[in-house]
Amino acid sequence: LLAWWFNIPRTIIILASVIAAIIALISYFLPILPSVNSVGRKSLGTFFYAISIGVLAALFWQNCPQCTVIGVLTMTWGDGMAAIIGQKFGTHLYQVRGITKSWEGSTAMILVSYLVISLVWGLSLGYSWQVALFACLVAVVATCLETFSLFGIDNLTVPLASGILTYFLMQI
Repeated sequence: LLAWWFNIPRTIIILASVIAAIIALISYFLPILPSVNSVGRKSLGTFFYAISIGVLAALFWQNCPQCTVIGVLTMTWGDGMAAIIGQKFGTHLYQVRGITKSWEGSTAMILVSYLVISLVWGLSLGYSWQVALFACLVAVVATCLETFSLFGIDNLTVPLASGILTYFLMQI
């Protein structure tokens, strides 16, 4: 979000993304930064997240920076709150391919994603019933991808799908 406000050039964002991805990948194999991969399991999530930021910036930063911002914030806020709420308050559990999820966490993901998407989209292009509807659609897709993506791949699928779907819906 700050990169958008300060109009950081796309090349800087992509370069930072590549550097972060390299550091995350090295840290995955060598415990030089153990806190980077401290999710309690072996995951390339941090690497995928860095890659997704670079890809979103490459695709959209020049013409639709809000698509990049929506992709990034859906992952950071939506997925982040899903993890926090799910771990702290998750009592209604379900399994997806052997991974335990909670309805509380998934609900947090969809609600927080909806808020983030509608705020960014609405503040940048104006509020309308279409913005509310499309923000809901993107939030549902992001939540489904978070639910069914394994091994940290949601850090790639959620931001990319959120940004790409937002871009296409903005064309309507």
